[in-house]
Amino acid sequence: MDTPPPLFNQGVSARARLAFFSFLAIALIVVDSRIKALETVRVGVGVVLYPVQQVLLIPGRLFNNVTGYFTSVALLQRENEELKRRQLESAQELQQGRQLAADNERLRQLLGAREKVGAAPTLLGAVLYELRDRFSHKIVLHVGDDHGVRTGNPVIDDIGVVGQVTRVFKNTAEVTLLTDKDQSIPILIVRNGLRGVAFGGADPGTLDLRFMAANADVDNGDIAVTSGLDGLYPPGLPVGRVALVERAAKDQFARIVLTPAAGVERHTQLLVLLIEPSQRPAPPPPTGDAPARRGAAKK
Repeated sequence: MDTPPPLFNQGVSARARLAFFSFLAIALIVVDSRIKALETVRVGVGVVLYPVQQVLLIPGRLFNNVTGYFTSVALLQRENEELKRRQLESAQELQQGRQLAADNERLRQLLGAREKVGAAPTLLGAVLYELRDRFSHKIVLHVGDDHGVRTGNPVIDDIGVVGQVTRVFKNTAEVTLLTDKDQSIPILIVRNGLRGVAFGGADPGTLDLRFMAANADVDNGDIAVTSGLDGLYPPGLPVGRVALVERAAKDQFARIVLTPAAGVERHTQLLVLLIEPSQRPAPPPPTGDAPARRGAAKK
């Protein structure tokens, strides 16, 4: 018959051993707290186990470092995106501020242009778009019949004449520019009072002063203004500047090209002169001694 292991049939019982070692542990704790007898042992054990402790902490530190790295990268990306968004908003606000300042300056200039037309009523019209027709130069304004615009009304900017209203709708109006090939305007050379008619030029963006004699007193740089002879445009509004004068002995007329004074490329607002036919200014009196000669003829 098998006999049980020695642990169960000889020596003290497990309960007695538990009580003994518990008493021993309590005694060691009391002794250590009183006389610090185990301090040296703890220090020595701590020194021995320190490298092991550091090795065991490496995985946790690596995990924390990797987690912190990705957290920092995500945070930096969010901050970078926020800074970019604020930069775009600031740039947009700055651009809008500059645009508003430029628009206000143009409006002040247009208000100053009203002084050039005297008491003639005016209407401020926004430029909607330019017609995409390669054979004509026309724009559309955001004012029309409901605003009192009529066919034939002159259109100007702060510098001079832009064109003429040629079609009117309920809330829009079509303006034919002076540079259109079918447009013409009576002009007067400021320097000497010479009169003529300017037409839309053969070259884009220019005017041609046609039917001027080859020996006409016109030079480069001369300023041309409206003469008022057509009863449509008020006299004295700038039209353009002479840019080219060509005279050939075989030709009866000189070739004179003008650069328009006004231009729609730099404007978003224009002035419409609401001049009815009965309100249009009378043309200026003839220059020279023509009245005297007519008086002499009557005598």
